Amino acid sequence: MQIVLATRNKGKIKELKRIFAEELPDVHLLGTDSFPGLADVEEIEDSFEGNALLKAKAVSDFTHLPAIADDSGLAVDHLAGAPGIYSARYSGIHGDDELNLQKVLREMEGVSNRRAQFVCAAAFAAPNGYTHVLRAQMEGALITEPRGENGFGYDPIFLPSGYLQTTGEMAPELKDSISHRGKAMRALAHLISQEQEKWRD
Repeated sequence: MQIVLATRNKGKIKELKRIFAEELPDVHLLGTDSFPGLADVEEIEDSFEGNALLKAKAVSDFTHLPAIADDSGLAVDHLAGAPGIYSARYSGIHGDDELNLQKVLREMEGVSNRRAQFVCAAAFAAPNGYTHVLRAQMEGALITEPRGENGFGYDPIFLPSGYLQTTGEMAPELKDSISHRGKAMRALAHLISQEQEKWRD
């Protein structure tokens, strides 16, 4: 059985394959790069859940395969939840992790309240019309200087609650076990494993 992951992000694909191998070992996950004619889906919704479902349905419609999508981001208390759904393009350039990270650090200079959350909405859509969306988050705080070479995005400046390592310093297995995406995708993998009769032809 094949399921398409609605992303071209190599780091995210690698992470999701690790997570889904536990619940759905018989499923082969493909990235959207496996479908050259598949255009990127514009994220026009105003919520993580809306964008995730929009992407999953568009990819499933194009490929005629079940699809999984997520919309994830950093929500900073002092910035009223920003960068939020704009996390991947916060600097104005989509996918430039370093510019996005540096913009957040500039906006947080001298700020004592550094509480933040990583948020993930994960969506599943099947060709027969079955859909499901769920949400998870990881609480933490922002540090003032990047630490760590692992992960991607804002990982080097995010310190999860109860840990001394940033998510950029953590081993992949540890990060997967506590991360917003890990929680959301494990729950989604479990759900679609349990409900296969509803979406499998």
